[in-house]
Amino acid sequence: MQQIEEKNTLELGEQAFVKQSFQFWSLQFSGWIGYALVVFIAIIRPQLDHPAFNLSGQMLNLAIEVISGFALSYLQWLFIRKIVHLPLKKTLFLSFCSAGVLGIVFNVIKLASYKTVVYNQAWYEQWSMLEFGGWFLFSLSTMFIWTAIFFIMLYNLKLQKEHEMLLLAQTFAKDAQLQMLRYQLNPHFLFNTMNAISTLIYKKDNDVAAEMLDKLCAFFRYSLDENSLQKSTLKKELNLLDLYLSIEKVRFGERLSVTIDVAPDTLLAEVPTLFLQPIVENAIKYGVETRKEKGHILVSARLEKQNVIILVEDNGQGESVKSNHGFGIGLKNTRERLTTLFSQECELNIENSTEGTQVYISFPFSQLHKNES
Repeated sequence: MQQIEEKNTLELGEQAFVKQSFQFWSLQFSGWIGYALVVFIAIIRPQLDHPAFNLSGQMLNLAIEVISGFALSYLQWLFIRKIVHLPLKKTLFLSFCSAGVLGIVFNVIKLASYKTVVYNQAWYEQWSMLEFGGWFLFSLSTMFIWTAIFFIMLYNLKLQKEHEMLLLAQTFAKDAQLQMLRYQLNPHFLFNTMNAISTLIYKKDNDVAAEMLDKLCAFFRYSLDENSLQKSTLKKELNLLDLYLSIEKVRFGERLSVTIDVAPDTLLAEVPTLFLQPIVENAIKYGVETRKEKGHILVSARLEKQNVIILVEDNGQGESVKSNHGFGIGLKNTRERLTTLFSQECELNIENSTEGTQVYISFPFSQLHKNES
């Protein structure tokens, strides 16, 4: 379980990293290409007809401006990635302080390049505060816009990752609970079966006891081979039920009669493993074992309004056993496992009458994914 959790955590981290990198580089290239187009259309193009206009110098200056801005925004991205785990207010404060510093650097590069490349002046000569301030406002705004975009991207991805980790933790908690509830069933079923085998041996009915033991081994072998996961399909549960009933038919012989009536469209329904067996076990224990006459059990399933309806009926003593035995561990366990698996309340009711007992089960139809089955 721990290895699976670590693997899924790593996969989530890798997926988030790939998604984050793709978004960043797409935004970087498209954003700075758009920046270059805006500067060209708004500043360079209107001056093309001027006789003294230095087009080659302006284009080189624009290239330097875009490349330096691209590099500085990349540094800002790396910085915000490192601090995004900090408290929100602290992250915002540090991000925009960094943007202010990078805005100053960007402005110096732009102004120095403009004087050097376009006007062939020394980059540090003839700087006025008015000129620097006018350029600085645009440079600072540019870095602030990139910072806001990066912050929103990274913080949103952080929230998504935390949400995915929460869902993953909830899934593992649910699987652990299903596993715990399943472990409650195995010793309960094993005790009942071994007790029956012990009784047969005590009565010196060794051949029947040996046959029952062989079928018990086959049941557990199939259970381990086919149902190692916490989820199964109704079809597989019917196969397990058939193995279990073969054990009980050795014990009861002609006294036990079982009818299975399951609609084909319910066979792929998702159910907990060892789902039907404890219910039928209760029906045999309280409906067949207590009778001297032939006992009959009917297991039926149908699909009704996107819900799977399962009925387990027997012709046992009905009302006379209700007050003494109640639901039993099998039915209580089944209700908890259904509720845990489907993350919602599922219906499980028992009705007793003079004609026998009926267990009614209803839960949402959900088809098990191939990689889980």
